[in-house]
Amino acid sequence: MTPAARVAAAAEILDGILEGTPAEKALTGWARGSRFAGSKDRAAVRDHVFQALRCLRSYAALGGAKETTGRSLMIGAMRAEGADLASIFSGEGHAPAPLSAQELEGGRAPEAGAEACDMPEWLWPALCEALGEGAAEEAGLMRERADVFLRVNPLYGSRAEAQAALAEEGVVSEAHPLAQTALKVLEGARRVRLTHAFEDGLIELQDAASQAVVAWLPLERAETVLDYCAGGGGKSLAIAARTAARIVATDIAPERMKDVPARALRAGASITVKSLEDFAPDDCFDFVLCDAPCSGSGAWRRAPAGKWLLSEERLAALCETQVDVLHHAARRVAAGGQLAYVTCSLLTAENEAVVAQFEALAPEWHCTAQKRWLPSAGGDGFFGAIFTRK
Repeated sequence: MTPAARVAAAAEILDGILEGTPAEKALTGWARGSRFAGSKDRAAVRDHVFQALRCLRSYAALGGAKETTGRSLMIGAMRAEGADLASIFSGEGHAPAPLSAQELEGGRAPEAGAEACDMPEWLWPALCEALGEGAAEEAGLMRERADVFLRVNPLYGSRAEAQAALAEEGVVSEAHPLAQTALKVLEGARRVRLTHAFEDGLIELQDAASQAVVAWLPLERAETVLDYCAGGGGKSLAIAARTAARIVATDIAPERMKDVPARALRAGASITVKSLEDFAPDDCFDFVLCDAPCSGSGAWRRAPAGKWLLSEERLAALCETQVDVLHHAARRVAAGGQLAYVTCSLLTAENEAVVAQFEALAPEWHCTAQKRWLPSAGGDGFFGAIFTRK
């Protein structure tokens, strides 16, 4: 495919997403119907689509159309890159049609604030409240593609050994300061899963800030740990590399944990997977991690469609769920144990406000530590809080 044909394909896929098709489903559907597209073509089209979703509002302004479409977004994207529009929008072969007079003249610079930072208008005040003067910087980072990070498994080797093993297979990396186990991939990101280091459990794909969260958890005295919202098990695996405690992973949707046993086997970790229905009433743990469902606003570089799907009503419902999940997780904490609340959100409503609400509704619990990890530190945005019983 030519560069122009890739732009045309991205515009078509974006039209489907704007009409309500999930991004991954739209990309998969296009790939299945475009057998002529090679792996580099699919990767380039994917990059176009996700970058347009990260920068939807500013690209729409630069695109100059009255209505946001896949075509207007790609016009805006090409303008942002300083590309030669006439050579891309030529109408030749599989290239998109030439620009109309309106498209030629209609582009404008995005307005400062929510539009320039590519945030929903309704959400911008909440982001400014949470991040203060740093809101524009942190939101601006969400307009960029996220780095690929690896977690080195100390059960199998050191960070230096992992770097050397990866380099032998064409994956170049560097140590990242957010966590002692973190590597940032500089070259060969798409080869990571094909390396012996990955297949043998020496490394796992995990954001650096996510690793930092686990390193921050006070697990030193815990003999039993429950990962209450385990999902794919990334934090369970990182916990297993830190402690010899007995680890149990659970989730309200057990199907999310289907890969945990295989991942644990590869990593040399002992993790028991249980559904919530399998717990006895008196099953309690020294440490319970509650990585709660959230807006994902700290990770919108990786899942940019999320910020356009989030609504005020959805955010309010999430906050209610977070408090409810904390209540249920707290019942699994043994006497003298601790409860951790974690989100990958930047918003006060999901973080400090939930902590305060939980303390008000459960006065026997007291927050003893809080911490934020911002995208400007290099990884995703996270929040953590530790509770103990009074």
